[in-house]
Amino acid sequence: MQSTESKLTISDVSGPFREPREPVFSYDYSIQRPTWATPHGLRVKVSIADELDPFKIQLLGSVTGTAGQQLVITKILSRTIADWKLRIADEEGMLSERRDVMVGPFTGPLAHLFPKLQALFEKEQAGVREEIKKRVGI
Repeated sequence: MQSTESKLTISDVSGPFREPREPVFSYDYSIQRPTWATPHGLRVKVSIADELDPFKIQLLGSVTGTAGQQLVITKILSRTIADWKLRIADEEGMLSERRDVMVGPFTGPLAHLFPKLQALFEKEQAGVREEIKKRVGI
């Protein structure tokens, strides 16, 4: 558990953005700690094939819907995954200092963090499913 002095606060989030040369969605966060003079920028990338699609299938199966419904589902789920990845990166100490930080997909060098992401998904999937049901009607 972090002390109040080092608690991370998210002041703004923008996205999702489609990265031009990567099959990922990214979100830009503005984060702040009480000990920092100003907020700090952070980018979190969500792999479409390795993170978003598998969780979508586990969560909803082969649910179909209109293009608009699919877009909203993708937006809700990708943002939720990005938030979880931010939380994991913070717990791992990756965000303890003010420096340029990009949290990439939890594959390759960061693959050891994927089980933590999977655990969060399993713990919170009922809430995510309910949010999708409420906002999308699926």
